[in-house]
This record gives sequence, C-alpha cells and structure tokens, in this order.
Amino acid sequence: MIKQKFLFDTHAFLWLRNEPQKVSKLALQIYQNPDNTAYLSMASLWEMQIKKQLGKLQFELSLSEMIEEQCLLNDLKLLPIEQGHIFELSNLPLFHKDPFDRLLIAQARVEKIPIITADSLFVQYPVEVIW
Repeated sequence: MIKQKFLFDTHAFLWLRNEPQKVSKLALQIYQNPDNTAYLSMASLWEMQIKKQLGKLQFELSLSEMIEEQCLLNDLKLLPIEQGHIFELSNLPLFHKDPFDRLLIAQARVEKIPIITADSLFVQYPVEVIW
C-alpha cells in the first residue's frame, strides 16, 4: 500500500499535540492513520523557535525534545527546505503575507501533497487544502 503524504501547517501540528479539540475530525484522523505520512516543514520548526524566543509560544519540553517525541510516537517526518521550494515562491501571488505560510504553500505545491490548515487564506492558492 502506498502511504499518502500530508503537510501540516504549524498551528495544526501544535493543536494536534496540545489542543486536539481545536483540530478538525478529518485532520485528526489523517494524523492518527498509520497508512498516512505526516510531514512538518523545517519552516515550521523555524517559526516555532522564533515564537518561543519571543515568548509567544511555550512548551513543557524543549522544541527539539517535542519534535523528537512526535517523530518517535507518531512517525512524523520533517520536510527540508529545498532550493525548488524557494524558487516556487516566485509563482505565488501575495494573498498571504506570512513568509512561513507562503513557504509551506510552495512546499506543498512542489511536493504535490495536500496541506492541513485552518488558515482560510491557503485556499486562494492552487494547492490542496484539507481541514
């Protein structure tokens, strides 16, 4: 069986871990299904680290421990930022101003995988959005 891949937006990942009641039933099913592969972008790690340092996010574990835990417990995969992802940004209109979200959209487009997000701006782009 071929595993289906999904890219989780930063907030969706954080909600799955800390506040699962905020996540759509479909997103939760996708994340918990062992036949799927859940990806988290390195851009999301970067965003979380910045927000943690600014005091906008708090974790009971260090970020590295939290990510390691999710990789072990839920087989979470990290999606590196590749050159093609950066170049794809030039093909995206400026509907969304957040640079991390724009990079996630570019990655989903290049990798041809759906993105799991509650962010309503994502649907303005030619990318499959699931929530």
